[in-house]
Amino acid sequence: MELTNIPKHVGIIMDGNGRWAKKRGQPRSFGHYMGGRNLFTVAKEAKDLGIETLTVYAFSTENWKRPKDEIDYLMQTPVDFYYKNVDKFNKIDYKISFIGRRDRIPQNLLDVITDMELKTKDFHGFELVVALDYGGYDEIVRAVNQSTLPIDQTQIEKHLMISKPVDLLIRTSGELRLSNFLLWQASYAELYFTKIHWPSFNGKELKKAIKEYQKRNRRYGGLT
Repeated sequence: MELTNIPKHVGIIMDGNGRWAKKRGQPRSFGHYMGGRNLFTVAKEAKDLGIETLTVYAFSTENWKRPKDEIDYLMQTPVDFYYKNVDKFNKIDYKISFIGRRDRIPQNLLDVITDMELKTKDFHGFELVVALDYGGYDEIVRAVNQSTLPIDQTQIEKHLMISKPVDLLIRTSGELRLSNFLLWQASYAELYFTKIHWPSFNGKELKKAIKEYQKRNRRYGGLT
């Protein structure tokens, strides 16, 4: 792997928690729990590799269609996990941000989000961005509605939740679609799909994705 050609912004669709758990005879909730733990393992690896921004898809605007008991678990587990590991979170040395709607998130989870953002806001060099109740359509519509005439690319990008273009977009668990994730930012991203379920996606798998990225010829519509 070329250490001089590391993608600056990597997006990950963290898919396959439920399937990972089912293969092990465990409930879907266990897969979500292990997937949440794995996020901070992969974030540390990304930071050590020199990636500047890692944006992960945690919960989409469409995920509200899932069974209520699963949604309740997904909203409560990060709260429990945070307070059980608050000493470890206090030692995190990188910035953590959240994008997406906040009007439908339970208050106890909003409190955790606010606490994490405040504690890490002054860190520089690496940022973990968690997309929660996020959808690409929703983000673009909101950005357009906040823009002033004449609306152009610069106007829209000024109002996006995250303006940095994605260099490498990874989706785990074998699905071959974007699922409404970072549609604007990923317009020229290199796409990488793996059959590895998210809880098993580790530093080795991240390096494998970056190696593939380094083989790509990024022309942005031009010619080499």
